Amino acid sequence: MTIAPRRPRRPHPPHLAVRHPHRALARRRGHRIRWVALLAVVGPGLLAGLSDDDPAGITTYSILGADYGYKLLWVLALSTAALIVFHELAARTGVVTGKGLMRLVRERRGPRAAAFALSALVIANVGTICAELAGVAAGMEVLAGTSRYVSVPLAAVAVALVVLRGSFRGVEHLLLALSSIFAAYVISGFLAHPDWGAAARGLVVPQLPGTRHGLLVVVATLGTTLAPWGLAFMQSYAVDKRLSVRDLGFERVDVITGALLTGVIGFFVVVACAATLHVQGISVQDASDAARALEPLAGSAAQTLFGLGLVGAALLAAAVVPLSTAYSVAEAVERPADLNDSFRDAPVFYGAYLGSMAIAAAIVLIPGISLVPILFLTQALNAVLLLAILPFLRSLAADRELMGKHALGRWDRIATAAVLVLVALSVGALLVLSVV
Repeated sequence: MTIAPRRPRRPHPPHLAVRHPHRALARRRGHRIRWVALLAVVGPGLLAGLSDDDPAGITTYSILGADYGYKLLWVLALSTAALIVFHELAARTGVVTGKGLMRLVRERRGPRAAAFALSALVIANVGTICAELAGVAAGMEVLAGTSRYVSVPLAAVAVALVVLRGSFRGVEHLLLALSSIFAAYVISGFLAHPDWGAAARGLVVPQLPGTRHGLLVVVATLGTTLAPWGLAFMQSYAVDKRLSVRDLGFERVDVITGALLTGVIGFFVVVACAATLHVQGISVQDASDAARALEPLAGSAAQTLFGLGLVGAALLAAAVVPLSTAYSVAEAVERPADLNDSFRDAPVFYGAYLGSMAIAAAIVLIPGISLVPILFLTQALNAVLLLAILPFLRSLAADRELMGKHALGRWDRIATAAVLVLVALSVGALLVLSVV
């Protein structure tokens, strides 16, 4: 008896295919859960990254493009890479330990080290808050000719009330919505019709300026992109947001997205100014000079659009940077640091926020003081003070007793060491050229 070979089973036609609705439903639910989890984690990375594109950052990038065209775009690219490395490190340290940077420095390195790190951070932060309020003043002068003696106090009071009287979630959502103002700079970069080939070369072919001013621009770009306040804010905000170790993967997405947006916005500001101001030999002396970079987008309304962008960016950063100060001061003296606490429960936290805002407002209101130097030179100071903050964060993240399996690995050590060397060499070269 011969047994006929079994015929291979023919696949079902697509319309008759056996489906597994439960599996498909499970997959959809899995995707939905991942999106919900990501949206729940989003916040620290985006806010810290986008707040780097504050008036000080926009002014620094405008000067870079206006004075050097596309040649120094590689500095922005390196700064963005450094931002990803250290913001991810700060977020990881906060999530794993459940503690902010200054609290960890005090616990692991002692009160003297905490006092040293806190002093450097507060100096850098007050300088940056000055830059944010100077941005409000410059923007309102462009928009309506409003005196800084009116716009700065009103902005300081309004921002403080919104942040300190609102809930954590409400404040976060408002700040994220405010960040949409940066789209104006991206559009302006496209409509300025830059030389994209020259821009691409500037991103990948390093050209070092041999002048003191050129190195000052390099150092200021590093300082405005990888700002000291952002490191402390990132770590403390991740703690305040109650993120856990299982959220680390999503938080890395948040960090990388925020850092890349910082670099992208900075890139378009540079190319817009390179294509409009640099080709005409115009230097940035005040806010109206930088406004000319937006002429391809808005024509005669360029100053209005630039002023809106400047004020919007200033209000976003003016809300976030004092939070970095408040978190750090409260942590350094082991006091409560939580946006959901009342003033009675966390007087040091709220006092540090209000105090840093008041000091910065008083400096900006000094009669006759020029706004653009505040916006630009404070960012160079940021780079100098990074050398007092970065080593602490790096050493804490490398502590296996503290971080366990999430401590720095081999490539983390190499990347963070490279950033430290880059900042140190840039600051050192600037100091040498300033002396000779």
